Amino acid sequence: MLKLLRFVYDMARKPFTPEEVRRIVEYLKDPAVFHNMTTDWPALHWTAQHLSVCLDKKAVRFRVGNKKTDKTPLFETQCAYVEATLGEFLAWTGGETGPAIGPFCDYSRSDFWAYADYKYIASLFQHKATMFEEVVWSDFGYPGRNGTASTLWVGTEGANTPCHLDTYGFNLVFQVQGRKRWHLFPPEDTSCMYPTRIPYEESSIFSQVNVPQPDLERFPAFRRARAHVVTLQPGQVLFVPRHWWHYVESVDPVTVSINSWIELEEDDEARVGEALTRTLVCALKTTPSHGNHDDWLNPTEDGVASHDENMQYLSLAMQACAEKRSQTGGSEQAGQDGRHTLKRDSSGCVKANSGNEKERKIASFSPPFGPHLLPVPCVVHSPVRKNSCPEDSDLTLEHNPQRALVSDPQSGRAGEAGHGAGRHPHGSEETPMFSEDSNEQGLPQASLCTSDLLECLVHPDVIALVSRLLLDRQRELASG
Repeated sequence: MLKLLRFVYDMARKPFTPEEVRRIVEYLKDPAVFHNMTTDWPALHWTAQHLSVCLDKKAVRFRVGNKKTDKTPLFETQCAYVEATLGEFLAWTGGETGPAIGPFCDYSRSDFWAYADYKYIASLFQHKATMFEEVVWSDFGYPGRNGTASTLWVGTEGANTPCHLDTYGFNLVFQVQGRKRWHLFPPEDTSCMYPTRIPYEESSIFSQVNVPQPDLERFPAFRRARAHVVTLQPGQVLFVPRHWWHYVESVDPVTVSINSWIELEEDDEARVGEALTRTLVCALKTTPSHGNHDDWLNPTEDGVASHDENMQYLSLAMQACAEKRSQTGGSEQAGQDGRHTLKRDSSGCVKANSGNEKERKIASFSPPFGPHLLPVPCVVHSPVRKNSCPEDSDLTLEHNPQRALVSDPQSGRAGEAGHGAGRHPHGSEETPMFSEDSNEQGLPQASLCTSDLLECLVHPDVIALVSRLLLDRQRELASG
């Protein structure tokens, strides 16, 4: 009996206090997995079957993709969409013989996957607000944070999110049902990831590389990308640091996960960059031109704002950033909860030359890795194969600690062809700038398309530079 009581006590006790977890996630620079932090979370029982009962007849939107792999990413603009209840979704995934019926009748289970992704819990369960409290992010040191600041993801085997990075904050991901395999790449490898903003989605920078089946002839620098791979198990929580690239795929018949993006001080400037990006993308992609007819707007976006509206949004973002800087004396201090925030670099890591002795001690903090906190290992890079990870292990892939990123001034160049519908080949030495054909106005036809131009204009490095120039100019005008 004493041993049983001891076991129950050990299971109920958290390995880290909320204060300890917050300190860990604020100073980790690499992804890591928390174990045994959610054993008492009611949301641990949010299986697809349970959610189906809670939502009853409420329909949700599923993204449907073909399981056939290709050397180009399957972006949301290239997927089909189905409105269905979770009950209908479960009937489709149940393995019943015969043709599918209901909303998924046009999609064979053997050929297609489905994903109810990016569903805000606050709107999904607005009729059952008590469910918000079942997601206990307060255990991670963020008092009052629960399901209202979270999103829900329900998918089938093969359902995936194209490789991308999030421009705001860092990410905490709670795996509820089934397993998901994560491939993460550090911000320093951005030149190896061939970033693009087409399709456009606010706060998401996509990679042109299809991680499971990369086209290394078009994207040779991807060979040097340092992949950190983990298969997230139910009950575990993954920490995704700021600006880490990630490709995510469900590996079990049905998966459920919950995530929350945690804001950072650096997001003030990032919002300026996102407003600038939206202004440029909308201005160029809505301008009629030859070859400018692709599906450039992600279905997650509400619509296209006018140029005046985008400029107003940019002005407001700059004003908010400037006001925040003036309130903190021009330094990164006083977070939302009033605590002191260390200065960080563009990747979100604590700067080595922090101002005082207290900050230097915090910056040198060593996370308590062990059975309850495991780093996501860097693995030997190779094209990903389905079911390549061991069935019963999530952190057993081969380490490659000696792998180094080799700088290459050509690594950021795109391949000979663009991506997605409507893209045109990039210019080369063999391709003339203008073709012999003429358009309706009698002008020579350019081989360079709008998306090629945008690829350079809204490159993350360019946007970061222009954002700082705009903010500096605004500060000079205000002080003058």
